Formats: sequence, structure tokens, C-alpha cells
Amino acid sequence: MEETLAVRKLDRLGVVLVAGGIAATALLPFIYVKANRIAAGKPMLLTQLIPQTSVIILLVLLVATALTTLFLRSALVRLGLGTLCLAALILAIGLVATAATPPGSTVARMTPGGSFWVLFGVIGLIISDALAKIRLTPWMRVLTLVAYTALLGICLSSGLLDSLSILREFSTRSAQFWTEAYSHLLLAFGSLAIAIVLGLPLGILCFWVPKLRAVVLQTLSLIQTIPSLALFGILMLPLGYLAAHVPLAADIGIRGIGTAPALIALVLYSLLPIVANTVVGLEGVDPSVRDAAAGMGLTRRQILTGIDLPLAFPVILTGIRIVLVQAIGMVTIAALIGGGGFGIFIFQGLGQTAMDLVLLGAVPTVFFAFSSAVILDAVIESIQGPAT
Repeated sequence: MEETLAVRKLDRLGVVLVAGGIAATALLPFIYVKANRIAAGKPMLLTQLIPQTSVIILLVLLVATALTTLFLRSALVRLGLGTLCLAALILAIGLVATAATPPGSTVARMTPGGSFWVLFGVIGLIISDALAKIRLTPWMRVLTLVAYTALLGICLSSGLLDSLSILREFSTRSAQFWTEAYSHLLLAFGSLAIAIVLGLPLGILCFWVPKLRAVVLQTLSLIQTIPSLALFGILMLPLGYLAAHVPLAADIGIRGIGTAPALIALVLYSLLPIVANTVVGLEGVDPSVRDAAAGMGLTRRQILTGIDLPLAFPVILTGIRIVLVQAIGMVTIAALIGGGGFGIFIFQGLGQTAMDLVLLGAVPTVFFAFSSAVILDAVIESIQGPAT
């Protein structure tokens, strides 16, 4: 216990994080007070808000977290203080925004400034570093994700953050937000499902026929080099022609713009990781195991389904993880061709110079991508655990 709590030499990562937090607190605004959604707003530093109790508590916890990060060994103490500091940061931005909003105003906007986002990122990295040092089991990491998500959910449902501009944007677009969330996840998981159905057999075929492997992988690699907007444009012409000349295609939703080109592009981008990881996973199976199974009279199909695929599954699942995180991010671009998703808010916000609207699309996209990565990492490590 004494060793765990002992003072140590300066932590290099801690020095970088603490220096970044100090610089952000001193130089960047904590909040912008705007007369309306597109106004530049009045920047206010965290130090200018010291008379408020929530800000004083936040600064005390920031100092305590900084000292702990720099000098103490205990990951549990760092985790506890980091969590308290994160909660205080959310509490402070909510209370500061509420205090700065004119009574009865519906057009004023309170936008978190640069120091809020930097501090949020720094505290998040401190918490992540502490969790890594504690060495949680895979599913304990998932439970930790659930716990922090629940903490954020409590803050959102309490009304504490209702004065923030991003939640003002949400309140005026709540119905559209959930519609686009459904479209976003449907495109991401739908393209993943199609890519698995196509990519898994193709990867098996490439493993069985080495001459085909180079051609397929090079072709899929070439597709990966095409910028997403360019690929959307390439697909618009043939799909538009098909919709114009084949009534059935138009009836089932195949058009030059909309979901169809977005889905096809996402599937094409998703094939390479799945095919390549399937080949790598199958190649990693010990040939002696396969030979022993053949000697026992198992057919090629039985060896594939009973031995090869189960042993290669962790590697294949790693490819699926890459595809899902990639797809969740890329669906945002599909909004440019009418594919829907959170990209609608991002591009509307850019067009209107309303950065809070941009955040309404960007924040949930990052959250879903991060959560998917954590959950699939836990699944992969759980499968690999017994073998390691």
C-alpha cells in the first residue's frame, strides 16, 4: 500500500497533459456568451468566472488532479479525482451557462469554449491512463463505459445543461435528431452486414486460391484510395441511369442520390479489412491441426466451419471492428448526397456558420464510434483470452 501511494518522479504523459490543461485554462475562453446562434459572442476565461462557486470547486479539483497526475503512483486515486474533476467540469459549464443566459431569452446561445474542450480531453486522457494502469478485464471496461455514459445521461436528463447552445439546437430538432440517428446507425450497421456477407466468402476463396488473392486485394486496395466524395460521384451516374431506365430499380429506392450510392460506397470501403483479415486469420491456423482433421476424415467444408473459422475468428472480428468504426465516421459524408445521418447537422451548421449545430452532429458520431470500438475490443480480448 505504501508503494502504491508513494510519491514518484514526474510522469511524462502527466507533464504534457497538465501543461496543456494549464495553457488552455489561462489562454482559451471557457464559454462564449452569444446574442444569437451565429453571433461571434463574448469570450470568457475560466479565471474570469471565479466568483461562481462551481468554478471555484472546479479549479480546486483541477489542481488536485494535476498534482496527483504528476506525482502519485496510485491509479485508483487518479481515477477517482479525474472522475470528480470531469463531473465538476460538466457541472460548472452548465451552471455558468445558466447564469449567463438572460432571463426568458430564447435566442441567446452559451457555447463551450476552447478551454472546456481541452480540459474535457485532458481529463478524459487522465482517466483513460488510470484505467489502463488498473488493467481492467475487457467487460469491466465496457461496464466503465456504461457508468460514464450513465453519468452523462443523468446530467442531460437533469436539465443542468439545457442552457448550452448544443442542447438548444437539439431541443428545436429533437424529432429530426432521432430520425437521423436511426438513419446513421442503419447505414453503418447495414453496410457492415452486407460487407460481412460478401467479404467473408471472398476472403475464404482468396485463401483457397492464392492466384486470386493478389488480384482481389489489389482491387480492393485501389478502391480504398478513392476519396469518398469522388466515389459517391462515380456511383451517382450509373445509379441515376438505372433509376431512369428501370422502373423497378426506382421503386425499390435505387437512385443517383440518397441511400443507395451511400450504402454501395460504404460496402466497397468495408470489403478490404474483412477480406484481408479473413485471409490473415485463416493463414494463421496451424497447418498441422488442419492435416490432423483431414486425417480423421473431415471434409474441406467441415474443416473450414469446425476448425479454420473458429480459430481465425478473433482476427476476422478485428477487421469487423475496423469496418464498423470506419463506417460510423464515413456515414457523415453521405449526407452530402442525401444519405441522411448526423452529417446533415454538420453540413447545415457549416453552411450557416453555426458551430453548435456542427457539434450536434459530430459529438454523437464520435460517441458511437468510440463506444463501438470499446465493445468490440472487449469481445475480441474475451475470445483471445483463454488462448493466451
